[in-house]
Amino acid sequence: MISFNIHGVSVSNGIAIGKAHLISNALLEVVHYQLDSKETSKEIKRLSNAINDVKKDLLRIKKQLQKNSSEEFIAFIDTHLMILADKNLSEKTKKIIGKDNCNAEWALKKQVDFFINKFEQIEDEYIKERKNDVIQVVERILKVLLGHPNQANQINNESSTILVAHDISPADALQFKKHQYAAFLTDMGGSTSHTAILARSLNIPSIVALQNARDLIKNNEKIIVDGDQGIVIVNPSEDILEEYQNRKNLWKIEQKKLAKIKNIQCKTLNNEKIELLANIEVPSDIESVKDNKASGIGLFRTEFLFMNRKELPNENEQFEIYKSVVKAMKNKTVVIRTLDSGADKLTSADTSISSNPALGLRAIRLCLSEPQLFNIQLKAILRASKFGKIKILIPMLSSLSELRQTKLLIERAKNSLDNKKILYDKKIKVGGMIEVPAVAINADMFAQELDFISIGTNDLIQYTLAIDRTDDRLSHLYNSLHPAILKLINLTIIAGKKYNKEVSICGEMAGDSKLTKFLLGMGLKHFSMHPSRILTVKKQVLNSNIQKLKPLSAKILKTKESNNIETLIQKINQ
Repeated sequence: MISFNIHGVSVSNGIAIGKAHLISNALLEVVHYQLDSKETSKEIKRLSNAINDVKKDLLRIKKQLQKNSSEEFIAFIDTHLMILADKNLSEKTKKIIGKDNCNAEWALKKQVDFFINKFEQIEDEYIKERKNDVIQVVERILKVLLGHPNQANQINNESSTILVAHDISPADALQFKKHQYAAFLTDMGGSTSHTAILARSLNIPSIVALQNARDLIKNNEKIIVDGDQGIVIVNPSEDILEEYQNRKNLWKIEQKKLAKIKNIQCKTLNNEKIELLANIEVPSDIESVKDNKASGIGLFRTEFLFMNRKELPNENEQFEIYKSVVKAMKNKTVVIRTLDSGADKLTSADTSISSNPALGLRAIRLCLSEPQLFNIQLKAILRASKFGKIKILIPMLSSLSELRQTKLLIERAKNSLDNKKILYDKKIKVGGMIEVPAVAINADMFAQELDFISIGTNDLIQYTLAIDRTDDRLSHLYNSLHPAILKLINLTIIAGKKYNKEVSICGEMAGDSKLTKFLLGMGLKHFSMHPSRILTVKKQVLNSNIQKLKPLSAKILKTKESNNIETLIQKINQ
């Protein structure tokens, strides 16, 4: 047996060793056959029955989830039900059967290929992930038509079983909760996909975006999943197997050790308090936030409220969500980021698609161009501030003019609530994200007009280096330790200190424990990250002396080459 490695995107850490179980890719199994014109009505009925069966199955899953799962998981199912009810899928497929006298499977594949082609014309990661939702629904219909069983539920020895699929739908992944699989791998997906969100909630090693793992891996082959590095090792040698078994054991021991520091106050060796906050995507993430003893929520992404729906959320719906989060945090800080998505992601908005969505009408630009939409969200956030410590965070600022317009709209939202005698926190703080190089360079000016600053390193790196962070072909160029990136971060920290404004970092760099000591030495005292990374970063904080780290960090900032910077980062962690 040949041993080989496959690289992908890690979405949930840990190490798993077990046998592969391949989930079929129904789309690849579809064959075309001609029907007699008299048989098309029966074929259309067969398609209708299959769609109804899938609908019943999804409703059954939804009913089970309503007993013990959070709202956003149910929303995943609702999204698939909405796609299932779309006449562009069902009725047009039926027309293809009648017109071409072909089998239902082929007609369905033909229609979904049309959808995929439309999606592929849009270069946007979120839109691509919505394409995957359509594919997942079609896969479920095809499996019924082809007579496939629910393979995920027919596996023994689950604890040593690693699921390998082209993609895993939220409906399937949600059912994994009642099983104990070792890990799962998918060809599709990204760090923001439904699969990724669910992987983190399942707390098992998971890797996505493997491209062709399902074709390369055979059923029952022994594989190792390195969720830390995003590597899959197929048919490992005995030496590698032994090494990873030791790593797995050490990882388990390390997790037990980390659990012991949960309740220890987050202070450095020289007694400086460091705030470790959590990034959350959906309200149910609060459970993980509390479990990892985060200081609060440093970034609440509100986009989930606006996606995959026919109508945009009204003020009361948003208010209830924000209120539930802030009340659950019991007066700990909750930083709510206003809508950070493009017009192309709002299904109910009648807007044209930007040729370059990352640089188009998105985030605060969209909100300022749609003041009514923005006003509704601002009033909902303000109303929720009555129930706890809320801060407002503005994404993708690029000019002082945008900031001042935003402040004006916040004041108008306040006046509207005042007129209705609705209570809110009149001293609510407004911060801005530093993710556009122009703002980082002028951080001194922005620090004077903001209450706090949050550095969004993901987009800052993308925009500074002109690299699409979702493009696998350019991943080797996406470098968080590029000297230009470090200079921009440093400029922001200096500006914050000058005007006594709190500066936090909320991108992936915040949760990278290898960078914790370096960032502490730069002067950062507020970190916001995925809840699962809090304890590993906390361990670094507890073993750090900021006074000793300052000269080492200063030396790194003066270094011109990324390779040399990486070497110095290794030394600072020794």
